Amino acid sequence: MNKLTVFCDGGSRGNPGPAALGVFIQQLNKEYSQYLGITTNNEAEYQAIIFALKKIKQLMGKDEVKNIEIEIKADSELVVKQLMGQYKLKEGRLVPLFVEIWNSKQDFKKVFFYHIPREENKKADALVNRELDSQKRKENKLF
Repeated sequence: MNKLTVFCDGGSRGNPGPAALGVFIQQLNKEYSQYLGITTNNEAEYQAIIFALKKIKQLMGKDEVKNIEIEIKADSELVVKQLMGQYKLKEGRLVPLFVEIWNSKQDFKKVFFYHIPREENKKADALVNRELDSQKRKENKLF
């Protein structure tokens, strides 16, 4: 396997608000979601990409990922265009996340970022919403 396509999404209910990420690695048919706590939508989008790159490295191994091209597909135009150098980073809180992705992508043969319409990112979006709904149910059981 020399190429992986990864669908990433992050979302928050409120901005900032309860947030989660969703990641679907197409060729491996693996899906992940994680609750992030209270954060902004943009931070959640970045966290999804960070999670995806770390998870691929964990699954494939440090030596194997050097030969793999990664296609990251996300519906956040802002995040994708910032990672492609087309938009400037204006939010200071996003800088460390940007740097973490920049450093992580050095482990792979090549990492491409693609902005896709929300309709094409339904799987990752559903993972985010499932995680947020699950967290809400847990909170409601506490009270």
